[in-house]
Amino acid sequence: MTAFFIGDVALDEYYTADRWPGRADKGMVRELPAEIGGSIANAAVVHAALGGDTQFISLLNDSPLSRRLIADLGENGVATDHMLIDRAVAESRNLIFLIDGEHVVLTVEMGEQPMWLSPATLVSLRQPGFLYTTLYRVRRLHAEIDGGVLKQADLVADLRRHDRRAIFDLDVGGCTPEDLPYLKGAAVVIFNQVGFRAAFGHDDLSRIARWIKDHEIGWVVRTLAAEGAEAHDGETRLQAAGYPVEVVDVTGAGDTFGGALTWCLAQGQPFAEALDFSIAAASRSVTIHGPRGGKAGAEAIRAWREEKRTL
Repeated sequence: MTAFFIGDVALDEYYTADRWPGRADKGMVRELPAEIGGSIANAAVVHAALGGDTQFISLLNDSPLSRRLIADLGENGVATDHMLIDRAVAESRNLIFLIDGEHVVLTVEMGEQPMWLSPATLVSLRQPGFLYTTLYRVRRLHAEIDGGVLKQADLVADLRRHDRRAIFDLDVGGCTPEDLPYLKGAAVVIFNQVGFRAAFGHDDLSRIARWIKDHEIGWVVRTLAAEGAEAHDGETRLQAAGYPVEVVDVTGAGDTFGGALTWCLAQGQPFAEALDFSIAAASRSVTIHGPRGGKAGAEAIRAWREEKRTL
């Protein structure tokens, strides 16, 4: 089955600093080599490296940078047959500041133009498989069909009826009641600690069992940085520990987790096993500089995990 990843791909410009300046303050930064990244593109690259059949869709302009970003995806085994082009879109860039073992990411605003899917793309998406995406992207999806336009939450529901199972990466933004039509019936909804608190106002995953059931969500995952992750399906709560590592760069760790989880589920792995493997992949990724430090084959990740377990 082909997994579709719909989201961002960007040039990540890296800087390090001793501290993050406050309001009306100044500070010095040191420039590092730029890397090609973008949250959903990173997840797609991880999925492809594990052996997954991977398609990526974004909306870019037609600049040399955009062509470079698309070519790089192809070099990493990610197909871009359904990429969308709009010459009015801004250049896709992120400014990433590495400070005290964490990162601050500033993204260049690219607008919220509708993303019009071609008839061929809609046909491909209406096949069984996974769709890994964000709320920011699915709010923009449109497709022309006989008799009108299929868009936004209705489009997501249509894909679900065709057995296209959504995995939402909600990251730090969380969700609001207005987002629930998009999330209904999702296979997995992933929050980090900040996003979970923004959505629910607390940190207790067990308290949202009714919410999970009401919205027919398969699993909700809350990632816990170095402590691993926990998951709940409305009845069962799973918890998997992280791995002690020396952190080099946390950029892309959540993307590695999501891409690996998508691959594991497509292989039919039990969720507990998929959760543990994905945490190992993400833990390994932070030991490597760059947004795609998590790119690796399955055997390499399993070997790394076993080595850490014996220490």
